[in-house]
Amino acid sequence: QVQLVESGGGLVQAGDSLSLSCAASGRTASINGMGWFRQAPGKEREFVSAATWGGSTRYAESVKGRFTISRDNAKNTLYLQMNSLKPEDTGVYYCAAGRYISALTYHASRVYEYWGQGTQVTVSS
Repeated sequence: QVQLVESGGGLVQAGDSLSLSCAASGRTASINGMGWFRQAPGKEREFVSAATWGGSTRYAESVKGRFTISRDNAKNTLYLQMNSLKPEDTGVYYCAAGRYISALTYHASRVYEYWGQGTQVTVSS
């Protein structure tokens, strides 16, 4: 099992920056990729960004150029740096990890086996 704990959410104004962290523990050696998803009120959970241990990173079109995903292997921590935030970025952000993440499946929530509890990000206009 892998446990994921997100932190760093909060309330910011449009144009501000925010950084999210996701600390992984447990059998982290078994996973080969991690990602961020978000869910706005009344909407389905959507893909935001992902990183595979093979070195690939992916972003949703809506955040490309504004968000940056990175990880610290020594700390087993995944980060999401969010710049130029917009009100439409508001939602609960979830960290996820999986053992079989590939370049073809990184965007699909169903391939992620482990999920954090989520952290709220609210961007005011």
